[in-house]
Amino acid sequence: MQLSVIILNYNVRYFLEQCVLSVQKALEGIDGEIIVIDNASSDDSCEMMKTKFPHIKLIENVTNLGFPKGNNIGVAEAKGEYISILNPDTVVAEDTFAKILNTKNWTLNTGIIGCKLIDGAGNFLPESKRGVPTPWVAFTKIFGLYKISNYFGKYYAQHLSENESGKVDILVGAFMIMKRELYLEVGGFDENCFMYSDDIDLSYLVLKTGKSNYYFHETSVIHYKGESTVRDGTYMKRFREAMQFFYKKHFKKSGFFDIMMQVGSFVFSLLKKNQQKNEVRIINEYIVFSRENLELNLSKKATYLADFNQFVNQPQKNIEIIFDTTTFSFAEIITFMQLNKSKNLSFKNYISSSNYLIGSNNSNDRGQIILL
Repeated sequence: MQLSVIILNYNVRYFLEQCVLSVQKALEGIDGEIIVIDNASSDDSCEMMKTKFPHIKLIENVTNLGFPKGNNIGVAEAKGEYISILNPDTVVAEDTFAKILNTKNWTLNTGIIGCKLIDGAGNFLPESKRGVPTPWVAFTKIFGLYKISNYFGKYYAQHLSENESGKVDILVGAFMIMKRELYLEVGGFDENCFMYSDDIDLSYLVLKTGKSNYYFHETSVIHYKGESTVRDGTYMKRFREAMQFFYKKHFKKSGFFDIMMQVGSFVFSLLKKNQQKNEVRIINEYIVFSRENLELNLSKKATYLADFNQFVNQPQKNIEIIFDTTTFSFAEIITFMQLNKSKNLSFKNYISSSNYLIGSNNSNDRGQIILL
C-alpha cells in the first residue's frame, strides 16, 4: 500500500465528514487507506463514521489521549509506505496526494513534505512553513518583529514566498506527509507533549537525522484552523506547557530564558485567545455555484451560477458564496477561493450527503455549520 491517511478527530463531526469526503476523492487512483481515530468525542462523530463510511477503519479511544498519542495509535495501524497526518478540519484537493507522492519530490534525503494551507476565507496561512523556534526566533514571533522585516522572518520561513517551493525546517501537523518508516525511526509524536508543539518537535527530530523538510506550494489544502481548538484558559495553559516542553527537550536550560518564554508564551497565547471571535456578517446576497436548484432556504436573494467564469465580484456588497460540492471539485473550489479572496466575500460548502452548509470566515473563528 502506498499511502495511509491518519485523521485524529475530537468533537468536529461535520468538519470530519467533509474532510473524509475530500480525502476519498483525493485517494482515487492511489493505493491508500483512511484511518480515523476518535479521541472520545461527545458528539456523534463515531456514529456518523459508522453510518456514512462503514468501510473506513475507525478507532474509538475511551478517553481523550491528546494529539501525539492519538496519531501514534493511528500510525501503528497503518499499512502504507507513506503516511499523511491530517486534521479533521481540513479539505484536500483531488490532486493533493498524487502531486506530493510524485517520485520527483522524494529523494534519499527527504524528510517531511507539507503544502500550502489556506483558511476558510482563501487567505494563505503562514504557519504552512516555519523555521526552528530557537529562543531568538521565538522572541521575534512573540513580539511581532517578523512583521517589520524579513530579517526577523525565520519563524515563518520568509526566505520562501507562499508560491515558492523549497526547504524549510518546520511543517504544521494539520497536514504533513512522510515515510512511515521515518516516522517510526524518530519515535513519532512525543507523547509527553499533549498538543501544540508536537509538530515542531517531530519536524525537528527529522532534521536531526540529516534529512530535509520541504514546503510544496503546487497544491493547496483548506485548514479552517479555529475549529480544532477553543482559545480558552485550558488552551493557554497547554500552549505554555508545550513551548516549555520543546525548549527543555532541545535547548540548553537557562533560568532567564525560562522566565522570558513563560512571559512570552503567556502573552502570545493571550493574544491568540483575544483574536478568536466568531465574526457576524450581514449577508446582502448569496451566489450559489451549482448546476442544480438546491433547497437551501436562504434568507436573502440567491443567484445561481453554473460556471465560475460567470462570477463578477461586487465589492460594495457582502456576498456569501455557496459551492455545491457535488457539482464542483474541491480543487476547483480551493482555486476559486484563492483567486477571489476579499473582505466582502465569505464561502460555504454545501454537503448534500448530510444537507448542511459549512465554512469559516476567519482563521481564528470556530467555523459555522448550518443544518438545512
